[in-house]
Amino acid sequence: MGNRTSVPSRSTIVLDKVDGDLELGRNVTVKASASPPLVSVSGIIHCEGHDVFDCSVSAESLEAEENVAVNGNFAVKDKVEVEDGGLNVAGDLTARDVDVDDRLQVGNNLSAEDVEVGGSLRVDGNVKVEDLDVGGTFEAAGDVSADRIDVGGSVRMRSNCHIHNLDVGGTATVAGGKIDEIDVGGTFESEKPLEFENIDVGGAVRLAGKSKGGDVDVGGSFKVDGDLDFERIDVGGTVDIGGQAQGSRLEVGGSVSIQGSLKLSETLEVGGRANVNEEITARAVEVGGRISARKIVAEEQVEIGGSIKTDDGVNARLVEVGKDAEVYGTIRAERVIIEKRGRVENIHGGEILLRTGACANNIYGRRITIESHCEVSGEVQYTEDLKLGHEVSIAKQPQKVINLPNV
Repeated sequence: MGNRTSVPSRSTIVLDKVDGDLELGRNVTVKASASPPLVSVSGIIHCEGHDVFDCSVSAESLEAEENVAVNGNFAVKDKVEVEDGGLNVAGDLTARDVDVDDRLQVGNNLSAEDVEVGGSLRVDGNVKVEDLDVGGTFEAAGDVSADRIDVGGSVRMRSNCHIHNLDVGGTATVAGGKIDEIDVGGTFESEKPLEFENIDVGGAVRLAGKSKGGDVDVGGSFKVDGDLDFERIDVGGTVDIGGQAQGSRLEVGGSVSIQGSLKLSETLEVGGRANVNEEITARAVEVGGRISARKIVAEEQVEIGGSIKTDDGVNARLVEVGKDAEVYGTIRAERVIIEKRGRVENIHGGEILLRTGACANNIYGRRITIESHCEVSGEVQYTEDLKLGHEVSIAKQPQKVINLPNV
């Protein structure tokens, strides 16, 4: 067995190098004889609690009961373990594993493989870890690099972060960077541009600047102050994007507001209301409530359950206007179906069908079918065929033409 140096409780000792283990009673103060002040322990440090190292320390391991303070740097080859207390390191803390029951505070940088803190963790410098598990709160002033961070309460990162997996039970605020997997029970906010793969948040999300990522699942609200590139967004409440938005698929149960344009390679599905200041382009658009945009262009189809309002019209292969739904702006499509009592303005298409009781301003198409009790307040022009039901009201006599007007 190695040597062992023991220091009684309530005493002060001056050391340089300890060959073997160092045992401290309660309320011991350790000072260094060397300059700069450093105590090197080749073995394990055992602390009964409330001990203070008024210097930097290096050791094989630390085993402590209750609180320990190091007024300098603390370098440990193996493990730091503090039971029923906390650890306060004024400088850098480096170790393989760190396990602190209560509070861990590091005045400069923290570097370790695995860190487990039962209470709170505060680091005033950079954090570089593989696995970080905190029961309460985690706060870092410098850059954070980690494979996995799991925090039961709240997280605050004030500088750039590079994290593979972030799991927070309450709230998380970061300063931007890259986080692959984000899972937060409450709210998540990035104050600068963020790159991500997946966001899964039960409450609210707010991103700043031009962010880029993959899938977003949010139970409440999702707000982006700038532009956003994404794969899929699924939000139960509201989506508010302050710039341009580009992605694959957007599904919103409540409302959507986008200040720029929206470009999707797949589908836009909105259960409530959507307002896009510029153009919407997508493979398909399905709206249960209301949607407004300067222009809507769909590669395949547009389905409207409530209403659509555009300045430059709706363009698609197929446009279906639901029962009692309304369209303000021109419809341009190869096939147009207006269900019962639907109300539209101008239609320009190939095959056009107005179901019973539907209303339109002007209709231009190759083959047009207008069922009974429909009303057209303007003109009807067709190139091939026109079928009219009973009691159809058309303000002007329908015309068969060679070429349709460009409307």
